[in-house]
Amino acid sequence: MTRRFPITRRGFVAGAGATMAATLAMPAIVRAQTPVRVGYLHTLAVDGQIWLAEHMGEWKKQGLEMAYTQFTTGLELFQAMIGGSIDVLATGAVISNFPARGQGKAFLMNDVERATAQLWVNPAAGVSSFEELKGKQIATTTGTTAHVFLDRALRANGVTPGTDVELVNQRMSDAVTAFISGAVPAVALWVPFNISVRNNLPEAKMLVDAGEFYPEAAIMGGWATSEEFLSANRDALVKLVKAWAPANDYLLNSSDEALKILQENYYQQVPLSDLQEQYKAQEMFSAAEWAGKYEDGTVEGWLQQVTDFYVEAGGIENPVPASEYLVADIYKEAMG
Repeated sequence: MTRRFPITRRGFVAGAGATMAATLAMPAIVRAQTPVRVGYLHTLAVDGQIWLAEHMGEWKKQGLEMAYTQFTTGLELFQAMIGGSIDVLATGAVISNFPARGQGKAFLMNDVERATAQLWVNPAAGVSSFEELKGKQIATTTGTTAHVFLDRALRANGVTPGTDVELVNQRMSDAVTAFISGAVPAVALWVPFNISVRNNLPEAKMLVDAGEFYPEAAIMGGWATSEEFLSANRDALVKLVKAWAPANDYLLNSSDEALKILQENYYQQVPLSDLQEQYKAQEMFSAAEWAGKYEDGTVEGWLQQVTDFYVEAGGIENPVPASEYLVADIYKEAMG
């Protein structure tokens, strides 16, 4: 039986007052949430901390309302940010490219992609060594982590890109498909595309990965933003770093638990064993360790050496040095 209570004027006024007070309080909560449009690549080395921070509620703790858009390459990410459709982005080696052209600012590093880039060849197509690559085609996505690694690997083994070998520029999914189908005898890729090669072309051979050139040729992945967003929302970027830090440390210090969470909630199409393999291919540091690397110039130096590649390979005129496009004080403020 439902009990009904008479509505008196005093009760109505009191109730209305409480409702009004609650209503007035609600906009304050909404106003505290800063919207941030995030572009990302769906690969562990790039978005692992993003989804852990989401799962742990760290973004909301910092008053950030994150809206996510997935992209295929870092080139597309920067084009979207330059076009104004996203505010910040998380990517791989391309973080050393567009900012050097005066388009965007780097402010947060995720990890070093120590062995995420790999060179695969097909012995059945007559290639099982660097020497046998000469005169052949190699599929990759130019301007990306895979391309930076490939250039270093070829030159270190006496092969000159563009002269001894022909680079075929394709979206990574298309490059891998071309390799598996036999259209090209070699492909430079990044994980997790290696899994597709391994499953569909078991006779393929991984010739080398980026780990052979670490740390001399370290390739970092991280976050960048537009100068407009930086100028108007610097506090939001500081909060973003504060939210990122506990997620980063959780992934580093409790990797088994963290990877299980990621696989079950955000990487459901990827077996846990494959996700664990991706994790082993990246070099991570604690938030405190990163602070030291910003302070002693390590981050700047790692960014600059990849920028130097883009300057040479991409013909960047009057490049902006990493010392100018890296906004290191955002990390220092967040951690300090």
